[in-house]
Amino acid sequence: MRLGPIGIWSGAFRSDAPDLDEAVRELEDLGFGALWVPGGMGGDVFGISSRLLTSTGHVVVATGVLNVWAHQAVDVGEAVRDLGATFPDRFLLGLGVSHQPLVEHLGGTYQHPLQVMIDYLDALDHAPSPVAPAQRALAALGPRMLELARDRSAGAHPYLVPAEHTRYAREVLGPGPLLAPEVKVALEEDAAAARALARKHLAIYLTLPNYTNNLRRFGFGDDDLTPPGSDRLVDAVVAWGNGVAVRKRVKEHLDAGADHVCVQLLSDEPGLPRAGWRELASALL
Repeated sequence: MRLGPIGIWSGAFRSDAPDLDEAVRELEDLGFGALWVPGGMGGDVFGISSRLLTSTGHVVVATGVLNVWAHQAVDVGEAVRDLGATFPDRFLLGLGVSHQPLVEHLGGTYQHPLQVMIDYLDALDHAPSPVAPAQRALAALGPRMLELARDRSAGAHPYLVPAEHTRYAREVLGPGPLLAPEVKVALEEDAAAARALARKHLAIYLTLPNYTNNLRRFGFGDDDLTPPGSDRLVDAVVAWGNGVAVRKRVKEHLDAGADHVCVQLLSDEPGLPRAGWRELASALL
């Protein structure tokens, strides 16, 4: 399964925008190798993925990520089987253990996340329609989840990480497995405006211990992680500026060992950010 070096990660793929089909065809034509669909709150992630696959001809569609607390492994196996039959080698199942507030919102009890993922992978392995390790990747941040991604999936899809994490993740994964970090981008050259936009989108993540604990591993402390977040933190996890500046920041992840970078364009504009996606294509592709 070839994802290419750059993909687009966007919540807008879950929208009912009238130009969605046209927009994803354009993303494919622009040269993006994969479209990443968020799935943390559940919903019909596979229906959305099917629509994106139908609207395009060769781009890979991946879940970034499917919440294992919100979907039964048997149902997931059937859905992946059906997508694979219709769109061979074009669907990647990204899996994640989510976060305590989201799981509790879904009526679950968040505990033992590593074991939950191990059990879920076991269930996928033994489902009536199994999902092979090569068809799945894990949202992995810490060492044990990265090791699990290395040993039992195609690789890792870290979210909200600096380039230092990408270098560390590659060391844990070794040279073979996929490493596809998500990188937030603000196409704004004014520092104050760029950081304000970034902070608006980072606010929810600074309340989630999975992310803040991981960032602490890379030298960020209370002064950085207390909302709304320090300039140092914002600058580390959000690539902002013009196309040249953004290309440099994305290249840091590729140089650190990423195979594929999932770029998430931050925008407050209504509708699909198609002009921004074109600008990203010009800068990165």
